[in-house]
Amino acid sequence: MMKLALLSALAGSTAAFAPAATRASSSALNAFSAADLPGALPPVGFFDPLGFAEKADDKTLKRYREAEVTHGRVAMLAVVGFLVGEAVEGSSFLFDAQISGPAITHFTQVPDGWDALIVTFIGAAEAQRAQIGWVDPADASYDQPGLLRDNYYPGDIGFDPLGLKPEDPEELNIMITKELQNGRLAMLAAAGFLAQEAVDGKGILEHFSS
Repeated sequence: MMKLALLSALAGSTAAFAPAATRASSSALNAFSAADLPGALPPVGFFDPLGFAEKADDKTLKRYREAEVTHGRVAMLAVVGFLVGEAVEGSSFLFDAQISGPAITHFTQVPDGWDALIVTFIGAAEAQRAQIGWVDPADASYDQPGLLRDNYYPGDIGFDPLGLKPEDPEELNIMITKELQNGRLAMLAAAGFLAQEAVDGKGILEHFSS
């Protein structure tokens, strides 16, 4: 079952190993502004009804984009984990096919010892992402914690084993936009899955068969 994907997604971690489709030009790295951000599509355009981007400086806006792309990747893994995990329950080779029921209950059914392994994997993933993209706290000012490196583009952790990242900047922006849009949809879907299963105690796939 896809429980590791689901569990990591719920903990907000496996984005460190998600495919990176991002690296902009050096000028874009140093001048991070709302006007230059990919991810806006008609007819909505740049959607920021509460004005977060307008109030943010370049460094804060860069952190916002890092958070968005990271949570989007996590949510995409979560959606896959929900659907696949529930689809193969009772027939998987993992844990003697003993894990069943709604996906939100799967973690509590994992045998003792596996939870520690999962948490270790989550910690390693997050540590790797932090080392790549974030300024060492020892080198940051006390009044500006949590800074991203100047030469780091949000989401670009250098993981692209299939070589999918385009070299052309325009094509790259299109790919970044696709990833963001799919991640946004997945965040809504994952939140809906969690809420639905918590309300009625049924798996997501059960709702399609009932």
